[in-house]
Amino acid sequence: MFAKSDGAFRQILPAALALVGTAASFALTAAPVRAASGPFYSATLTRPMDGQQKLVQKGLLWKCEGAQCSAGRDTSRPVIVCARLVQKVGPVARFTTPQGELAAEDLARCNEAAAG
Repeated sequence: MFAKSDGAFRQILPAALALVGTAASFALTAAPVRAASGPFYSATLTRPMDGQQKLVQKGLLWKCEGAQCSAGRDTSRPVIVCARLVQKVGPVARFTTPQGELAAEDLARCNEAAAG
């Protein structure tokens, strides 16, 4: 009887190890996203704000002081996030993410939202 249960164990072990490995890889992949704290977006306004201000635009919290604003990550494309911000604060001179600055044409498209 022991030999039969040992054979079953040998068949189940690879599947159990695969399941544990998969769960561990998902946990390790998601950890950097949760661990990332601090601003993801950064914007330089063309007209500085008075003092420190916080504003929420489409669920994204922006912290602004003077001409600098920053916010955490959103699921929208950067040009969309930028356009939402300028609807509240006016045109921006610069908009960046960790991947770099918005291209000139994207920045122009973003600032068009301030007029509308």
